Amino acid sequence: MRKIGVIGAGVIGTGVAQDFAEYGFQAVVVDITKEALDRAQAVIQKDLRFRRFFRGNENLEEEQKVLNRILFTMDYQLLHDVELVVENVTEDFEIKKNVYLQIDKICQPECIFMVNTSCISITKIAALTGRADKIMGVHFMNPVPLKKSVECIRGYHTSDATIRTARELLAELQKESLVVNDYPGFVSNRISHLFMNEAAFVIQDQVSDPQTVDAIFKGCFSHKMGPLETADLIGIDTVVNSLDILYQSYQDSKFRCCPLLRKMAAAGLLGRKTGQGFYKYV
Repeated sequence: MRKIGVIGAGVIGTGVAQDFAEYGFQAVVVDITKEALDRAQAVIQKDLRFRRFFRGNENLEEEQKVLNRILFTMDYQLLHDVELVVENVTEDFEIKKNVYLQIDKICQPECIFMVNTSCISITKIAALTGRADKIMGVHFMNPVPLKKSVECIRGYHTSDATIRTARELLAELQKESLVVNDYPGFVSNRISHLFMNEAAFVIQDQVSDPQTVDAIFKGCFSHKMGPLETADLIGIDTVVNSLDILYQSYQDSKFRCCPLLRKMAAAGLLGRKTGQGFYKYV
């Protein structure tokens, strides 16, 4: 059985593990706390149980068989024989740095590392390893199992063979790979975070309320979600971190984080994961 590694059992990492397992891969999910791993296992079990409501026409495998292909662990050494690692830890370079210094010594030389980041330079991450040609970015969107496209980022040293292999693997998950070049924020977040940040300024300036802002984007521009709903889904703290990275990278005032977002992050109003952000979630 083909085996992949998933580092970070947060929202995206959990979705990545589920997606690969549903398509027959064995997934080794690594996190630093048992609580995160237990939570990820419970979320996957719940999502597998309810997936027929969203994907009823598909030939879906029994949920326990999918779960049996996922190993939850705190031991990085269990990544020693995987063919691919998808890293999904916090959007903080120093935290990611510690991860890559570890796994570069543990994983086989031919193992590809996929950096799941929204803003951090893939080339900068690759410089931490001895396999720069096998490092690429892969920006999965939430919810991972339901999204059919993935933003893939080519670092300065990423080889054509690595891109080709990644495309083939993602095609096995019935996902299209949209390949872009490596600049902070890439395409999706360099643009989407401007929407979320300016929407927060609109709320801060009392121009409108969250419901109306999002209704304009959905009703007038046919977006499936408004920018404030999106910020709540991603996590306000993650949005703040990403904006800070974009501002530091480009030194452009258009990425200056809205003070309201910082206030919300400090207050623990992080969106869906804490039950309250721009909206309340029961």
